[in-house]
Amino acid sequence: MKIQNIMVVGAGQMGSGIAQVHAEAGYHVYLNDIDAARVEKGLAVIRKNLSRQVEKERMTEEQKEAALAHIHLSTELDDAQKVDLVIEAAIENMDTKKEIFAALDRLAPEHAILATNTSSLPITEIAAATNRPEQVIGMHFMNPVPVMKLVEIIRGLATTDEVFENVKNTAEALKKVPVEVNDFPGFVSNRILLPMINEAIYTVYEGVAEPEAIDEVMKLGMNHPMGPLTLADFIGLDTCLYIMETLHEGLGDDKYRPCPLLRKYVKAGWLGKKSGRGFYQYH
Repeated sequence: MKIQNIMVVGAGQMGSGIAQVHAEAGYHVYLNDIDAARVEKGLAVIRKNLSRQVEKERMTEEQKEAALAHIHLSTELDDAQKVDLVIEAAIENMDTKKEIFAALDRLAPEHAILATNTSSLPITEIAAATNRPEQVIGMHFMNPVPVMKLVEIIRGLATTDEVFENVKNTAEALKKVPVEVNDFPGFVSNRILLPMINEAIYTVYEGVAEPEAIDEVMKLGMNHPMGPLTLADFIGLDTCLYIMETLHEGLGDDKYRPCPLLRKYVKAGWLGKKSGRGFYQYH
């Protein structure tokens, strides 16, 4: 099957990035969200990103306009009837994802592949909300999507080889590097990354060092481009907590227990960069 038309469900930070890279690669993209304001905001982010690329002479004005022309704004899931591949990038909540996938299963053409950008939730469980589990797959992009090369591709229990190959080829067409990962909580990226972030939060909680010192140790001593607490703020502390809870519940090991300080910050509304305050303050 040749994939030409894509729908991205969710026009937030991840969804807009996913829509952008597909549009740049020449796919026709429906950028979907629950209301026009969110979709317009997503498009504004894409326009800003592409304009920055023009300023840096990484693309021409013509290439920018061509990419934007490939993006169609959508507030109706009914637009799934027009596509070959749907990539869901909604909130990281199983009930929400099941609801979306059940609706997409009713609306999308029989041949359409249904992918999820989930960072930690079981693909097999999401697929069970549909009547086409063999056509459901995980396609986990890294943030920021236009910059990061990796795409984790996760088969569900029933995902076919043909669907896997189609999604792998699509990722390669975006100039990404697809890596096959099995369906376990957190996959590879977040099963390794989030416990490290959680341990960094414990070192703050236990008074081992201040956040700035912890980040400096990891940057200068381990050659990380960004300290774990800065990265946590960038990801969103609510998202970090949700992934740690998924790991803790799914793997049943107390080494994945979220740090009490992480819970406290989330309850306080200190969610990181997006709320203006996390381990650092943002203005």
